[in-house]
Amino acid sequence: MEKAKISLYQLFVLILLFELGSAILVPLAIDAKQDAWLAILFGLLGGLFLFWVNFRLFLYYPELVPPEYMQKLLGKIVGTILAFCYIIFFMYTAARVLRDFGEMLLTFAYLETPLFIVNALLMLVIIYAVSKGIEVVARTGELFFVFIYFLAITGFILIIFSGLIDINNLKPILEHGIFPIARVVFTQTLYVPFGEAIVFSMIFPYVTKTKRKSAKKIGLFAIGLSGINLAITMAINIGVLGVDLTARSQFPLLSTIQSIQVAEFLERLDVFFMISTVICIFFKVSIYFYAAVASTAVIFKIKEPSSLTYPIGMVILFMSVTIASSYAEHLKEGLKFVTSYLSPFFFIVIPLLLLGIAFLKNRKSSNQKI
Repeated sequence: MEKAKISLYQLFVLILLFELGSAILVPLAIDAKQDAWLAILFGLLGGLFLFWVNFRLFLYYPELVPPEYMQKLLGKIVGTILAFCYIIFFMYTAARVLRDFGEMLLTFAYLETPLFIVNALLMLVIIYAVSKGIEVVARTGELFFVFIYFLAITGFILIIFSGLIDINNLKPILEHGIFPIARVVFTQTLYVPFGEAIVFSMIFPYVTKTKRKSAKKIGLFAIGLSGINLAITMAINIGVLGVDLTARSQFPLLSTIQSIQVAEFLERLDVFFMISTVICIFFKVSIYFYAAVASTAVIFKIKEPSSLTYPIGMVILFMSVTIASSYAEHLKEGLKFVTSYLSPFFFIVIPLLLLGIAFLKNRKSSNQKI
């Protein structure tokens, strides 16, 4: 572990920007149709529970990061293998998010630019930031957080004044009952983006010791706020575009923002979308990347984690280009393979198993305040 400290506010900012990440890009939970915003909110409830599970594990071992307490709970061999699997998963997920970024820019502005070049430009910046440590990433988040919300609030006001939202597009609520929403929750929104907060298990130990008791409330609040923001975003997308167009659009928020016209003067505000998504994706990839680098350093006992940033960063960059031959295949792989098999295992099964073992090993202190 590096010698770093982050404040509660920095933790809040990192979690919020991470959760928004690429989730604002895609038509999240659109399989629930006009109830997509409800599927996001229900997924949020499950995400809050998963965050509590991971934070509870941290309370059992506040001075250890996951690769270390995995070895302590499961034994050195099994714990090391499991930690290595998480490293691969973090790298793979970072590559997927980086691919989302590249596809967005190619669709939006750089039609003739190779995907590798676009991804490489962002990845080089991320490598530099992560090589400087988690404190630098956290301080960068502080700088951009206010700017992101300024853009979001401004965009929301402009959409309202443009008169684009048709509330009828959100009706009828629960047209087919609760079961379609439940299916979307347990196959999509529970994992992406809310279950992904497991990556912050690598960052909890850097929170100032005197403020760790408040970190749980801060984390839950950040995830809750991000869920509400995503639900509002999807409700606006559906209200403006309708269910069919939102489902067909690769980037529905971009289509929504392109629809803004105020007094025949303010229009084509695509730059709002581009700046917001670039910033959010930067932090999502950075945190996944940092978790992979820090975990690798712990497993292989490397004293200088920064020495790993370039080789691991290059692997993530090449993975982002090669994991799928097209964006449609990339999305299909995410829905059919990642959320069906990988996400339940890494986000739910393993954390609950580790918490159960930790509880049994520490049952004498299990009556401490949660």
